Amino acid sequence: MPTTSFKGYNIVEFSFANKLPPGAQIQLENKYQFNVKYASNKTCVGEMSIRVADRSNAESFFVSLLLRGVFTFTPGTAKEEIHIETYKTLFPYARAYISTVTAGAGIPPIIIPEVDIESQSIYRFDIKPKDS
Repeated sequence: MPTTSFKGYNIVEFSFANKLPPGAQIQLENKYQFNVKYASNKTCVGEMSIRVADRSNAESFFVSLLLRGVFTFTPGTAKEEIHIETYKTLFPYARAYISTVTAGAGIPPIIIPEVDIESQSIYRFDIKPKDS
């Protein structure tokens, strides 16, 4: 049963550069960043940053996206669970936006690969270490 409720999203920033000559070969490198910020009223904001760039010429070809989503959550839910659910909700919007814009630019659409968020380490900065 979902512990979050999706209220909406917006694209905060988007940048795209294709300064490569026609027919140039590229190797794409993907970088993802995701964070959840909590408000006191059972609301949180998930912020997803994605950058796709040519490994050898990152300034000549790149796509950069910053997307934010607003959610409410069930009180008492573990932050790790909220993190996973909000990521899984926002990722398809980011993926569709990037592929649509790149296809509209006249190049083969970039389809960013999924990340198994549940197998990733989620860093928690609100946990205080035990005194030794």
